[in-house]
Amino acid sequence: MNSQYVIGVDFGTDSVRALLVDARTGETVGTHVHEYTRWKQGLYCDPAQSQFRQHPLDYLEGLEAAITGALASVPDAVRQQVAGISVDTTGSTPVAVDEAGTPLALRPDFADNPNGMFILWKDHTANLEAEQINDLAHHWATDYTKYVGGIYSSEWFWAKILRTLRVDAAVRQQAFSWVEHCDWISAVLTGNTNPLSLRRSRCAAGHKALWHGDFGGLPSDEFLTRLDPLLAGLRDRLFTETYTADQPMGNLSAAWAKKLGLSTGVVIGVGAFDAHMGAVGAEIEPYAFVRIMGTSTCDILMAPTHDIGHRLIRGICGQVDGSVAPGMLGMEAGQSAFGDVYAWFARLITEPVRALLGNDAATTLAEQLIPYLATEAAQLPLTEADPIALDWVNGRRTPDANHTLKAAVAGLNLGTDAPRLFKALVEATAFGSRSIVERFLAEGVPIKRVIAIGGVAKKSPFVMQTLADVLNKPIQVAQSDQACALGAAMFAAVAAGVHPSLSSAQQAMGSGFDAHYHPRPAQVAIYETLYHRYLRLGAFVENETAPGPVNPA
Repeated sequence: MNSQYVIGVDFGTDSVRALLVDARTGETVGTHVHEYTRWKQGLYCDPAQSQFRQHPLDYLEGLEAAITGALASVPDAVRQQVAGISVDTTGSTPVAVDEAGTPLALRPDFADNPNGMFILWKDHTANLEAEQINDLAHHWATDYTKYVGGIYSSEWFWAKILRTLRVDAAVRQQAFSWVEHCDWISAVLTGNTNPLSLRRSRCAAGHKALWHGDFGGLPSDEFLTRLDPLLAGLRDRLFTETYTADQPMGNLSAAWAKKLGLSTGVVIGVGAFDAHMGAVGAEIEPYAFVRIMGTSTCDILMAPTHDIGHRLIRGICGQVDGSVAPGMLGMEAGQSAFGDVYAWFARLITEPVRALLGNDAATTLAEQLIPYLATEAAQLPLTEADPIALDWVNGRRTPDANHTLKAAVAGLNLGTDAPRLFKALVEATAFGSRSIVERFLAEGVPIKRVIAIGGVAKKSPFVMQTLADVLNKPIQVAQSDQACALGAAMFAAVAAGVHPSLSSAQQAMGSGFDAHYHPRPAQVAIYETLYHRYLRLGAFVENETAPGPVNPA
């Protein structure tokens, strides 16, 4: 085929990046990263309350800047051959919208109201609401949580909606519907943001909104009204049908075509979550375990639906037909904090320096600290008496979501210095990863390969070697440092008809692997003991800090 180009847009937690790719060869011909302006300033967030909100203007400004930046240095002939654009985002990151599909924060009366903004995936202000959803679902005739591991999370769609409706009367009065970030931003590019007609992502709906074909779509209005009368009637203002990401959302609108310097013939694909598109970019195949490793982790497995579809996998973030690839059952798990654990420890050290010695000294320290700690930690001896930490600084996503949990460290003494504590934290994130792997295996889902992508996978050999030792499995690291955007580009190629199938797009556009980590037998044996100490510490902390029973609303 002649050269045709596609654009993958990846909305991460801190920034958005666009990747312009030759769909014939997979060659990157343009890329640009834009950091969110308001988010970078810490606006609308309260970490002490686990409140994390992002303004829709950050997304709109970032969308335009990233795509125009990626196109900036290419000739007009390339622009004219752009066939498709697809978008991935974090999730669940929903927003309240009016009847036109406009996020409330884009209206003057809600411009500075965090409840009218996108509620970021790691916002845990809805812990109570999640517990109430679980309590009701587990006593309802149909357990609507059975396809999401049996536990609904405060990170997800319904819990966040209910929390917002309860605490903000103004949003409650003006919110006509709610839309996930990946659905809204894709719809924006087409010019049709009508919440009743835009195409909703199967990935987002199945993993976060309790959508399933067996339920006839979303949970019943009777269930939602029993949960809280504030939800009465909302189901009819949401959606029934969902679409896989290989399908088109529509075509690029005239307004956005002008902004981007592209044609209205460009096809916009249905959106999905970053981890799922990232797994595709990492050339996922059946029974490959793909770890998207950044501030948090998302773990993606897929298997032929006829092999695994009859199983209900306990304690994961959902099993959804077509959420990764059409015809495959997509399974999601992950950790609520991974790189965030290391970032927390770095702040613990650098912020006193900032206060005492100034910004320049703190900035210099921050740039050098994690590489220094990793180098020092890699040289420490590994013993069965080493300190043990839990990785729950932002709660636990899987297995068995519980975002009320807190982290802990055991085994400290006067000889425990910063590298030793950093080593314990890295091991904690690896132990949390192993607990996810062990759950899949216990539920009868085999894991034949481990693939890693993301900033941590690319930048930290110490973390990756520790993970290989703890999992006792070899790990391949995808060559592309923008695998999520590359996966989005692959989906764009299929939605636009450049490639006939996702597998053919992967074969043509995949980047391969550039690093391999193999478990070291001596370390594997010691980590076996330390992992079981991690499990015992976790059980103790969970039992001692368990909340009392929750009364349904």
